[in-house]
Amino acid sequence: MRRKGVSYAKYGYIFCIPFVLAFLIFSLYPIIYTAVIGFTDFKGLGSTDFNFLANPFQNFQQVLKNPSFQESLKNTVLIWIINFIPQIFLALLLTAWFTSHRRKIKGQGAFKVLFYMPNIITAATIAILFNSLFGYPMGPVNDLFRMLGLSEEPVNFLIQKWTARGIVSFIQFWMWYGYTMIVLISGVLGMNPELFEASEIDGASGAQTFFYITLPNLRTILLYTLITSMIGGLQMFDIPRLFLLGGPDNATLTTSVFIYNQAFSGSYMYNRAAAASMIMFVIISILSAIVFYIMRDKYAERLKKEKKNQMKLLKEAEKAARRTGV
Repeated sequence: MRRKGVSYAKYGYIFCIPFVLAFLIFSLYPIIYTAVIGFTDFKGLGSTDFNFLANPFQNFQQVLKNPSFQESLKNTVLIWIINFIPQIFLALLLTAWFTSHRRKIKGQGAFKVLFYMPNIITAATIAILFNSLFGYPMGPVNDLFRMLGLSEEPVNFLIQKWTARGIVSFIQFWMWYGYTMIVLISGVLGMNPELFEASEIDGASGAQTFFYITLPNLRTILLYTLITSMIGGLQMFDIPRLFLLGGPDNATLTTSVFIYNQAFSGSYMYNRAAAASMIMFVIISILSAIVFYIMRDKYAERLKKEKKNQMKLLKEAEKAARRTGV
């Protein structure tokens, strides 16, 4: 007699129940609730009652016309681009350095920990640190400028718009390049080592190996990095809020700080904050779709299309054969 096999599938579903419940209560419900109140007049501290507006898109229209929201959107995109470009270049450079089969860098673990360390420091600590570094009239950066003869008078870096944006961008870059590096290194270590051995045998240089073998095989990891960085960049909140409170003159006001200010300061306009959140959700979705489309595997798509055409021709040939009786 054949013994009946034991199925463990049910245990998998049982172990998933805590996550599903937590997601439904703490993620899905708030998302749906936020989307709903964006179409209402819900505002005011302690208020629980709300009514749907006669013009359901009134909050969205007002947010889009708000000069502060437009400024925050521009700042968010600008700060993300300024920090992401050097971040990805440095992460790729360090990835090539650490995964090189020729160099075989010693003490890689210590280097990786040091580079990743800024990512695990709390945002509040980093905000205090950089406030101290760029302190006015006394601070390490001002002292260094005077010592090098670059400035006779102390400079208040945090009241200049582009300087403030540059500092926030540098903080974001410094915090996240180590994380990006770790993700890229894990992608390289997951590749077939025979590819690199074959390139060495064929006499390929380190640069050729990186550009013609490593990068093409990192397409999926690069796509993941770009999408997650874009989502995180467009939701930038902690450093602009804790470091400069969105100043000076709204120079570091990001969309997340704008949403926070709408919801938790002044007249507590939860409906406007919800509308702004939904607008950012739509923007992030559209940009993600564009990035997916641009970075798609065109060769795989062409093969898929050719296979589909071949199957279509084969079916047509079979139909013709049936009609002729062959």
